[in-house]
Amino acid sequence: MVSGRHKSRTLRRVAKKTPGGRNVTHYEERKPAAARCAGCGTTLKGVPRERPFRMQTMPKSRKRPERPYGGVLCHACLKKKIVAEARR
Repeated sequence: MVSGRHKSRTLRRVAKKTPGGRNVTHYEERKPAAARCAGCGTTLKGVPRERPFRMQTMPKSRKRPERPYGGVLCHACLKKKIVAEARR
């Protein structure tokens, strides 16, 4: 029987194969929701869905795209913003 803390679906079930050949179930915390564009709300490309402790050890260049507003705006909204500012 699984322990009580593993009965809820707060933790996701991951099937793992041990070196001894047994199949066991590991319980892991779920990943956070994907990052969204502040302008249009689409999912941002190049921004990983990782837990905070994994994001801490990740290099800055892998956390978000290396461009202005990287990790905040999608490429289409960024283009609109740059064009609008150039026209002002």
